[in-house]
Amino acid sequence: MRFARMHFVLLIATALLLGAGLRVGRGTPWRAPTSPQAVGLAPTPPMGWNSFDAYCGDVTEQEVKANADYMAEHMARYGWKYVVIDYYWYFSHTQPNPEQENMDGYGRLIPAPNHFPSAAQGQGFKTLADYVHSKGLRFGIHIMRGIPRAAVEKNLPILGTSAHAQDVADTKNFCPWSTAMYGVDVSKPAGQAYYDSIVALYAEWGVDYIKADDMSWADKPARESYHGAEIAALHRAIVNSGRPIVLSLSPGPAPLSQAAHLEENANLWRISDDFWDNWKSLKNQFALCGVWAPYVVPNHWPDADMLPIGRIRIHGFKGPERQSRFTPAEQRTHLTLWAIFRSPLMMGGDLPSLDAATLGLLTNPEMLAVDQHSTHNRELFTRGNQVAWAADAPGSRDKYLAVFNLDDQTPGGVTVSWSELGLGSKCSVRDLWLRKDLGVVGGVFAPQIEPHGAGLYRITPER
Repeated sequence: MRFARMHFVLLIATALLLGAGLRVGRGTPWRAPTSPQAVGLAPTPPMGWNSFDAYCGDVTEQEVKANADYMAEHMARYGWKYVVIDYYWYFSHTQPNPEQENMDGYGRLIPAPNHFPSAAQGQGFKTLADYVHSKGLRFGIHIMRGIPRAAVEKNLPILGTSAHAQDVADTKNFCPWSTAMYGVDVSKPAGQAYYDSIVALYAEWGVDYIKADDMSWADKPARESYHGAEIAALHRAIVNSGRPIVLSLSPGPAPLSQAAHLEENANLWRISDDFWDNWKSLKNQFALCGVWAPYVVPNHWPDADMLPIGRIRIHGFKGPERQSRFTPAEQRTHLTLWAIFRSPLMMGGDLPSLDAATLGLLTNPEMLAVDQHSTHNRELFTRGNQVAWAADAPGSRDKYLAVFNLDDQTPGGVTVSWSELGLGSKCSVRDLWLRKDLGVVGGVFAPQIEPHGAGLYRITPER
């Protein structure tokens, strides 16, 4: 949904330069100040479904329910629990403009009833959130930074104040890829009051998760490249609402120089621009994950973005729908990197149309244990097209090992010595994707990995 794109080299250079003053040693966990209000909201990386990859800004209530039903039946017992409606749920038409925004008398966006019939008569997302909750799941929505341009044009009042939209709108600080919103001057009390008012509405609906867009990275906006003031204002509004709401920030790349601010105000934040189903994008994520790995801590998660696998781009996009372009090997690489990095796992493909093989990948409990419960996650080495990552298995001397073959054509053995993992001369190996014990291996381990493929293992030292 972010149409401005950056060349990968510039992306990496920006992240490295901005983070130079904050980088800690490789493998050393980062410990930023933790907001008391954020403790416990996301103790493990959130897992769920987001409508964007399959439905862009054009998902319907029935499609959301169908995906929630599928998650509840097939995935919830493995830890999948969030159902998130992505952007433009407040526009009545697929080609949105500010004249088509649905909002209340205080400039707060409300769901378009032609897409979400249960939102009629001022119900908002309350009925749909109740439905998701009835399945034992949690409900989330996407929002854009700021205040609707239509609210500014009409100069609507700000709830609980004597101010109006034109008093708080920052019309020079707008999103470069969307015409929906203006920024908000939160240095004014009425600006904070506007954010308080929208989150209070979301709390009334029963929202558990907010994905806030046009927040943590900006493409040549007025005066700033990181919208820190509005991020903090949204965080305060969540605290003021009294409802525990997970806050996710987009798009990326979030600047490393803002790591402390991000951890103080958000539960997860994107480390890259929109991630799609092509090998170049997946290969690029390795460097970003390596840079951000020291900052992974409970309740605060650098986010490598969604999982564009299965059936995607069903409607709302230019061009026909398709199955993910990732090959089976690339899908394993995708999930292996996200797991060993401990990224949030937000499925982007349509759940009801998943095939058995893809569902099996997403519900592999041994892979999910790495994502949800491993510690000290770190890149072990990069040797040409061979990459290895490692992590600790809590409560044991065991290690998790992920190996990757990034070569386009040639299979190869990715060689890892047990000494590189800090282990003794003999270890037993379990293949987590195959869920199969491979026996005792002495000295070095060199699994054969297909091109664009990956392996994921649990290594247990022999006593």
